[in-house]
Amino acid sequence: MGAILGSKLKGDGKVIFEVLMDYEEAVQLQGHMDNVHLFSENISHVRTNISTRGKNSATKYLLIPKELRRGINFDKEISCQKVDLKDRIIFVYSLEKN
Repeated sequence: MGAILGSKLKGDGKVIFEVLMDYEEAVQLQGHMDNVHLFSENISHVRTNISTRGKNSATKYLLIPKELRRGINFDKEISCQKVDLKDRIIFVYSLEKN
């Protein structure tokens, strides 16, 4: 996990952040420096479950809570990223709005 060490407001409505993070987390960016999004685990306030189906519960589904489904286009392609941390795994899904 990382931390924001400092921030500075630019004149064009953007913010410059100085970020400290574990080396392993930085490596997972695979050198990409554009289209980086920051988020905090402290903001997660909606809980959900994993649903299992099939023989021996072999198929797993990460459920989208009802209160978060509005404005989602389920007919488009969805991209997913897995972030491996020391004590947890974070899945990040990206999909188009309606």
